[in-house]
Amino acid sequence: MKDTYQIYLISDSTGETLDRIFMALKAQFKNFKYNTNQFSFTRTENQVSQILEKAKNEHSIVLYTIVDSKLAKFLTEESESKKIPCFGVLGDLILNFSKILHQKASHVPSGQHVLDEEYYDRVEAIQFSMKHDDGNSSEDISKSDIILLGVSRTSKTPTSIYLANRGFKTSNIPIVNENSIPDFLRKEPSSICAVGLTTDPKRLFDLRRNRMNSLNEKNETEYTNLEDIIKELDYAKKTFKKFNWPIIDVTRKSVEETAASIIKIYEIKNKKNV
Repeated sequence: MKDTYQIYLISDSTGETLDRIFMALKAQFKNFKYNTNQFSFTRTENQVSQILEKAKNEHSIVLYTIVDSKLAKFLTEESESKKIPCFGVLGDLILNFSKILHQKASHVPSGQHVLDEEYYDRVEAIQFSMKHDDGNSSEDISKSDIILLGVSRTSKTPTSIYLANRGFKTSNIPIVNENSIPDFLRKEPSSICAVGLTTDPKRLFDLRRNRMNSLNEKNETEYTNLEDIIKELDYAKKTFKKFNWPIIDVTRKSVEETAASIIKIYEIKNKKNV
């Protein structure tokens, strides 16, 4: 167990930011054995002391996001006295931004969760995207920021929801034939940021077969026939090229990677329209 690190994630808020940062960090190291110990809403010296008392006799590393500079200093000094490696994730960033912006930081815990205009825009985007999932509510689809198109099981829905959480009103449309595409988009294919999603046929075959097995559907149909899947994907690609829509192959991409590519396309398109 000596080679297993005890990772203490200490936050003065929900800990969501710190958790994501640690996930990105641990991905960089293949031989890294660890257990995580998460402590949210840590806002007093007494809380810090109790956590470090537990951590001092273990193979521990402390990561923290605490915006109260006095409490952060207490944590680092106490960790140092107990010989526990301790790293602040936001401290230097906040200080440097403060210098660049020529203003003091608020140092208010949970500041990212303030119900500001951006928060309500994000909620609106999520509601819009859920309403316009899988070709639904096409009557006001022109209000979308982004429209994703692709055959079934090409990650349209999870990508739409991820983009919505970033504040983009996103609709997604399954490609069956050209009539699947709303009239306004066929007439003005460049009026909105539309992106085609595609994938490897064999990968799609496996996804669909697993999906049907989970539903106890054993009979093969066009939906799970490899030759039909190849034809489906070929037709979708020809449709994307016909309307000059960018195409993203999601075969080896995570939802986050696909979304990042789409956001880049959206930003480039918007710059051209400015």
